[in-house]
Amino acid sequence: MKILLDVHAHLIPLREQDLAGLTDVQWLPSGRLMVDGAQLPKRELYEPEALIRWMDSNGVAQAWVSVPPTLYRAALEADDARQWAMALNAGLSRISAAAPQRIAALHHLPVQHPQAAAQVAAHSVAAGQQGFAMPAGDAQRARMLSDPQYEPLWQTLDGAGAFVLLHPHRSCDPRLDSLSLSNLLGGPTETAIAAAHLAMSGVLERHSRIRFCLAHGGGTTAAVGGRLQRGQDTERPGAYLGGEKVRQAMKRFCVDCITHDAASLEFVAGFFGQDRVLFGSDWPFDMGLPKPHEQLSELPAALRQKIFQDNPKAIMTSGMAGTHE
Repeated sequence: MKILLDVHAHLIPLREQDLAGLTDVQWLPSGRLMVDGAQLPKRELYEPEALIRWMDSNGVAQAWVSVPPTLYRAALEADDARQWAMALNAGLSRISAAAPQRIAALHHLPVQHPQAAAQVAAHSVAAGQQGFAMPAGDAQRARMLSDPQYEPLWQTLDGAGAFVLLHPHRSCDPRLDSLSLSNLLGGPTETAIAAAHLAMSGVLERHSRIRFCLAHGGGTTAAVGGRLQRGQDTERPGAYLGGEKVRQAMKRFCVDCITHDAASLEFVAGFFGQDRVLFGSDWPFDMGLPKPHEQLSELPAALRQKIFQDNPKAIMTSGMAGTHE
């Protein structure tokens, strides 16, 4: 069965000539990028052609591409973050323009600076952009996506009917420093925190034309959804601010299918709705789905049909604009 859309693939869109004026970024003699002292050695990240070859070999028609988390650079100050995002987005658009039938860009939004993120979004929207990706909150500054400072960003994205992939960055919890738990447990938890803030604060209800998509099956969101609802129903202090209750609000999210367990993915589909699950590969990372047909083979055929074809048809027909019934 052909996979019509991959909403979660990564590329590094920068070339050596794009680095002028950027600080703490350099091109190494190996042909790899070093960002803030961290090397990005994975060869496939630099090669849109490698992504297309993988798509061809796995029957994937189109990929929506964002930058990998190493390029989020949460420590940048506002002006530098804005300049960095603009450079990334110019590169993403260039890659998309070279293969417009196969690759579409998800422009990066520097979530750590709400005003800068709104300015970058407005610039992209003015150029006709509808697809975006952003870190799932700013753990470093403890700024949550329910913060009123993000309201101009949500208004811009809502006006554009934008698709927004929320992808976790690193957790700041030192208990996760060993056993690779910062990635394995911290990332999914960061996603759930972002989802809870967007749903419980009313952002999703107020800006219903934004189609938010949670990476990695929504992280731990589905597992704690009942508890969040119970907190509102029993009037936990501050848990309910009026308007839509959290379980209903969560139905507004899309999620990708990267859970690495068929039973977990069925549970996620039951929580968010089977029509809200989209295919994502996390290409080219090992924690993704490099062999999607094999790795998702245990799913019921009807759910695979929705993930591979029916749900992407709906989202592409809507022009990335989200609606909620």
